[in-house]
Amino acid sequence: MKTSSIRITKTIKMSLKYSFNLFFPFVFIWLTSCKSDKKTIPKNQQPNIVLIIADDVSWNDIGPYGNSKIRTPNLDKLADDGMLFTEAFLTTSSCSPSRTSVISGLYPHNTDAEQLSWPLPENKKTFVQELKNAGYWTGLAGKYHLGDPVRNDFDVLLEMQWKDAPIGLDRRLVGDGSGCDDWISLLQNRPKNKPFFTWLASFDAHRPFYKGISNTPHEAEDVMLPPYMPNTEKVKEDFALYYDEINRMDAYIGKVVKELEKQGVAENTIVLFIADNGRAFPRDKTTLYDGGIKTPWIMKWPAKIKAGTTSNSLVSSVDIAPTFMKLANLEPLEEFNGSSIVPLLEDGKIEIHEEIYAEDHFHDYEDYTRAVRTKKFKYVKNYYTDLPNTPSADIIRGRSWQSMLSEKAKNSLNKAQLKCFEIPRDEEELFDIVNDPNELINLAKNPEYAEVLADMQSRLRKIREETNDVMPTERTQDDFFRETGFPTKYRIRPRPSKAVYMKAREEGKVLENPNFKE
Repeated sequence: MKTSSIRITKTIKMSLKYSFNLFFPFVFIWLTSCKSDKKTIPKNQQPNIVLIIADDVSWNDIGPYGNSKIRTPNLDKLADDGMLFTEAFLTTSSCSPSRTSVISGLYPHNTDAEQLSWPLPENKKTFVQELKNAGYWTGLAGKYHLGDPVRNDFDVLLEMQWKDAPIGLDRRLVGDGSGCDDWISLLQNRPKNKPFFTWLASFDAHRPFYKGISNTPHEAEDVMLPPYMPNTEKVKEDFALYYDEINRMDAYIGKVVKELEKQGVAENTIVLFIADNGRAFPRDKTTLYDGGIKTPWIMKWPAKIKAGTTSNSLVSSVDIAPTFMKLANLEPLEEFNGSSIVPLLEDGKIEIHEEIYAEDHFHDYEDYTRAVRTKKFKYVKNYYTDLPNTPSADIIRGRSWQSMLSEKAKNSLNKAQLKCFEIPRDEEELFDIVNDPNELINLAKNPEYAEVLADMQSRLRKIREETNDVMPTERTQDDFFRETGFPTKYRIRPRPSKAVYMKAREEGKVLENPNFKE
């Protein structure tokens, strides 16, 4: 009986072993097929990189940063699938200087393109050229605004086109007005045997704003106004139209993500979404308040970045160039002013910077302002206190500013809303960002903050010295009248380079538009 039991047990074991050997390959195939769709990325394979740049969009005007009234489903999804940066900043709040700073990895004052529409000079290197030299295919679609010397950095450049003359005001674009029309065709027509970098630059949400661009427009009651904007119907209507442009751009971002997935390259493609500066409203764009320099910053890379993560570390747009080069397995250029934030992508708690630095130069109107921002405090130094903090000319021609002028005439604007009209400006401004996120209470003269003020002053002086940031010897003439937003005789388009302006100054000349008519 005992022997029989042993024999039966052995028979069962042999039968099971035979069945397992026969069945295992099928089990393995089934298990493999049920695994994640994620592809294994070779260790040294260079990732593809997609940079998406919004135009004049503030960080808190999209869903991931808490705006529940605006419809940005694709940016919401991008944040869910990647890493959201809550303390991201730009080096300036002006269109072309911000973009040339990003591409060169330099603070604006080191680009020789620090004023609006000055081209980046030929002698300035860019991370795009370095990627191209390393075997990347490079392409740009949408808004360009970098200057002729940079054009050759891109294998393909699909620049948005205007319907009217290049010097016209409040112009309209060919296409649907977004500037995003060629984003998908750029991705589709790229060579498939190279890693690629694309610079996708929206014109949304740049002024002017037009009605009728959305089938489901935002309503005036949908908007969330900052406290330094008056709560009038014209202002709310202006914001609603601004929201519509963001919503249109968001739809294109969704198309980009779908195209990457369709091509089977999404897993190893880095997508970074930022803006060039804050919203085109008074006290935001062209200022160094957070409404001007704080940017949305969402980074997705399925192969490396854990979905749904957040980083509260300070980052700056001057960090983009060294970061992209590091991610492409290249050594960042020594002249870069920024730092690689690659360590943050695995551990969002790592601190790269103790502070960020930002600057404001000529943008339609002359100005010279500097700022240092830590997580807790913001220090602003206004060097031209005799000049008001005038917003850009297209803002002056817009609904919100015109409404503010009407309210000012009625003496119904509060102190914060009068800030852009103030003459003279405070030379120094200090804000407690944690307790005063809208930067409404200037603590610079408060004796309780004397030590904080001294610390922030010291930080600013140190950065200026280390990066050779010095005052210009002369002021630049305004391109527009501050009262009306219409051109002066000094507005020239295309705008000459800094070198041309400096040469004219040496010769005692002031450049003027020869075709200007009073």
